[in-house]
Amino acid sequence: MLLSPGVSILVTLCATNAAAAASGDHQAKACRGDALHFCKAEIPSRQKIIACMKQHMSELSPGCRAMFNEDKKQDTGDQ
Repeated sequence: MLLSPGVSILVTLCATNAAAAASGDHQAKACRGDALHFCKAEIPSRQKIIACMKQHMSELSPGCRAMFNEDKKQDTGDQ
């Protein structure tokens, strides 16, 4: 079955968005407790929570800290 270029692009975008959402859900689970502990006053602003979490990086749980380190690797293209 051959797909038109437009359909192929749409399928690729949907798969990419699904992967990003799953990654975000995984990160949210790993960091939920830390966010409530350190950054409760910043909820519901995602941007403010992230900034707050970065300020508390050395105090975050290992799992949450790993999520931030994973994001850094993806941003810089490291594997």
